[in-house]
Amino acid sequence: MKLLLPFILLTLGLATGYRSPLNDFQRSEGRELVPTPWNSARVLMLPGLNLEDCATRCSQSLDCRAFNYETRPTVSCKHLPWVGDGSNAEVKRNVNCDLYEKKVYVRKCIVGKGEDYRGKVFTTRSGLNCQQWWSKFPHDHRWTPTATNGLELNYCRNPDGDRIGPWCYTTDPERRYESCNIPQCKDEVCITCNGEDYRGQVDHTVSGKECQRWDQQYPHQHIYQPEKYPDKSLDDNYCRNPDASPVPWCYTTDTEVERENCEISKCSKLIQQQTNCFRGRGEDYRGKVNETTSGIPCQRWDAQHPHERNPRTHPEANLTENYCRNPDGDQHGPWCYTTDPKTEFDYCAIKQCVVLVMRVSLAIHPELLFSDSNNSSVFCCFQPAGEKVSMTEPVEKVEFSECGKREDRFQRSRLRIVNGIPGNSPWTVSLRDRRGNHFCGGSLVNPRWVISTKQCFSSCYVDLPGYSAKMGTLYRDPQEEEPGVQTIPLTKIVCGPSESQLVMLQLEQCVLSSRISQICLPPERYIVAEGTTCEIAGWGETRGTGDETVLNVAHIPVLSNKECNKYFRGRVRENEMCTSSFQGGVGACERDYGGPLACQNRDCWVLEGVIIPMRRCGHPGQPNIFIRVSVYVDWIKKVMEMA
Repeated sequence: MKLLLPFILLTLGLATGYRSPLNDFQRSEGRELVPTPWNSARVLMLPGLNLEDCATRCSQSLDCRAFNYETRPTVSCKHLPWVGDGSNAEVKRNVNCDLYEKKVYVRKCIVGKGEDYRGKVFTTRSGLNCQQWWSKFPHDHRWTPTATNGLELNYCRNPDGDRIGPWCYTTDPERRYESCNIPQCKDEVCITCNGEDYRGQVDHTVSGKECQRWDQQYPHQHIYQPEKYPDKSLDDNYCRNPDASPVPWCYTTDTEVERENCEISKCSKLIQQQTNCFRGRGEDYRGKVNETTSGIPCQRWDAQHPHERNPRTHPEANLTENYCRNPDGDQHGPWCYTTDPKTEFDYCAIKQCVVLVMRVSLAIHPELLFSDSNNSSVFCCFQPAGEKVSMTEPVEKVEFSECGKREDRFQRSRLRIVNGIPGNSPWTVSLRDRRGNHFCGGSLVNPRWVISTKQCFSSCYVDLPGYSAKMGTLYRDPQEEEPGVQTIPLTKIVCGPSESQLVMLQLEQCVLSSRISQICLPPERYIVAEGTTCEIAGWGETRGTGDETVLNVAHIPVLSNKECNKYFRGRVRENEMCTSSFQGGVGACERDYGGPLACQNRDCWVLEGVIIPMRRCGHPGQPNIFIRVSVYVDWIKKVMEMA
């Protein structure tokens, strides 16, 4: 019975939802909190506890506000009565330790009414100082500080659940109490575009469900482990957008609801937060560059040493810490006072933004477009001059003519490239050997780049002279006088990650033809919905079901990996995707390999999969497996940027 009890409790917990005690904490990896020399407060050592037990005990203790969790040389849990705000302790590097601080003590925003707020703001919205909670002067009141109600010193609190949020009695005899104007977490950091760069602290969904931690796999298993996606900032259980969804989201602690969007305010105007370039004079620059062009660190804006700065304040300029800003509208851009006594101020090492027209992403996610206060269209982001860019400043009209477009000259059909019909796929490429024979397919994703599969080549170092790509024709062997046909030599082959089975092929020159289109790339990690009808195309083997001399197209619906794995006994991986098969067999065969699985998203076609060889092609009832392109979008873009 002793062995069964934990299993029963775990089963009951999962049936009703699971909330990790770590949800109460904000983690700082590779950091520890150590007391300042004058701090004599007691640290509680609890050796041998696992991480969640350490968190549980800290959550239940009124004396614990944070804990250090060490893994070497032995596992150790240290409960701390303070957080790293600098007054009692300081944060230091320690590769063998992680620091966990209670969110209510470290975040500068509130959830709901902020009844659990334990921050250290002590001024009201109009700038009045707060009265001590233990004091009855100048205002008498009924509140008595206790160990549980958080009424410390003169900090803003919300003991009565006021709907406006934390408040305090003031030291002004004429003003009894006032709100402290502490922002809601959903409003503290607003999002531009689809919030892929959101790094705020909202940890509940639109329906109020608490988020599951990204570093845990229960109650929902997922692929977004923080260590695999270090650039996505998958911190704790905060809402994030690692897969280019329309808005930030999270997995929930409710077993019945896997994931849900989060409620976060959209910026009313385009603010350059966390960017590494500036527009115009950079008066709205909000990045974190803090050194000059000559490498001198910046002086803090709230300091008067080594240089006394103008005492005038610029609250609208966001003069934060020692970050470069442009409060006076200097024509040369953001600057700062320096820490060098010989150099009063200098300009910062920040590039000016350059803008180009973005077409692809908005074709897939038009909701990324938002309006500013003048209701004019605003694009999402900016990148520095001299770098590859894909996004823009406001334009009057958005046209998506660069990729994924075609004239549907043939009627859509759910026939079978075994069992296919002649079709129109202007991004499908015919790869040719040295004798000019078609041997594999590919997809044009850039005027100079084609995606195909490794199985079409003997190695990643194949000698390419004599190999070419033919496009712009319906026919496998077009007549020489056919208009619009282009045959371009291949000059470079780049193999993808070992498990990807992908190759990128560089063309000797850019494609120029009105009969050729490049296909759009999907958002990173995008998952095509089950049942979506997509199409495959190629000049490959038809097994007598069609004409192999023309480009054949077949339309087949997407099958979820979960359903697909029932057929393949769990062998389908995350970097693969499946489609169903119609009775009689629909699928790719010899010489189709490397070609596209294209899915229409609104009015643009997107390359969601690449055809790879299977043991049996076009076999009745057998799902088809493709490489999922969205897993490798980042690699694809980096390869194209090399040239």
